[in-house]
Amino acid sequence: MTDLDRAAAALRRLPPSCGPVRLVAVDGHAGSGKSTLAARLSTALGSAPVLRLDDLATHEELFEWTGRMLAEVVEPLARGEAARYRPYDWNLRAFGPARALPPEPVVLVEGVGAGRRALRPFLAGLLWMERGPEESWVRGRHRDGPGLASFWDGWTVAETRHFAEDPSRPFADTLVREREEGYEWLAGPSVTASPHQIITHRDNPLAAN
Repeated sequence: MTDLDRAAAALRRLPPSCGPVRLVAVDGHAGSGKSTLAARLSTALGSAPVLRLDDLATHEELFEWTGRMLAEVVEPLARGEAARYRPYDWNLRAFGPARALPPEPVVLVEGVGAGRRALRPFLAGLLWMERGPEESWVRGRHRDGPGLASFWDGWTVAETRHFAEDPSRPFADTLVREREEGYEWLAGPSVTASPHQIITHRDNPLAAN
């Protein structure tokens, strides 16, 4: 069993947090590896749905997507219904056709700000990619190429402001560090305050040992 298999098993054991759904956030700095982790966790969970916050944000509203998230995603899932949202097309600068997000036992929300204050009451777990901002941004700039350099210049300012006003890491249940092979799973800052923590000092189901 791999570390991702153990993580998936631990997530399945969490109590539902949004109607019948265990809504699990994967947060961290842009370029930290959130998308890759979410994709791998989705596979380990048997193709669990993944909501990318890039689909809710826009050029003009990098972090002002909370209303769309609550109305289009959280409220339907809380009723046990499929959510329907319109993904934003970053090339066309417009929202596209509606896409369904089924109320599966585990639904992953991936993106910067996934663990924000307004969403935490609906989360079963908050995973934080443990990679610093500067290293993450270098990775992100390299991934996106020089054509998006000006976007990244504005993004880093906006992200810094967001996390200063509404930090996620202090409330994370689990810190995830990317290793050469697999991940290292560590107890997060909120672990002593959470009654349904994934990791404890006595029983560490997400440990990659």
